[in-house]
Amino acid sequence: MRDLIEMSLAILAGILIYRYHREIFAALRRFDERNRARIAGEERDKADSLAHYRHTLNLAEEQVEVVGEITLSDPRTATPVTRYVFEGQHFATRHEAERAREEKVRAKARAFYMELPLALSARGDDRLH
Repeated sequence: MRDLIEMSLAILAGILIYRYHREIFAALRRFDERNRARIAGEERDKADSLAHYRHTLNLAEEQVEVVGEITLSDPRTATPVTRYVFEGQHFATRHEAERAREEKVRAKARAFYMELPLALSARGDDRLH
């Protein structure tokens, strides 16, 4: 009976793999492409003296919320109007909201570099890695 169950599970797995093989291989292909792009980016970064700053900005950008879009009723005309929200503050245009977000990202990155000498000195040596 155990052999029958194992064989049934193997056949079922084969059927599922056959059914979804295109999606599985497409996902594996996308994973491989992302991995190759990451490795190529790391190789480019080895020769780029500003790569550390770019990575710091990307990390700070991940920590800051994105600009949201809401539709409100205009109090003067009672017509729907689109407003952009960043950290609870409403902006009339997406450009203004994105500019406020960029300032927040730069401030986070700047704070990292302000704290970096203290963090390095706490390590007890001058190495960066």
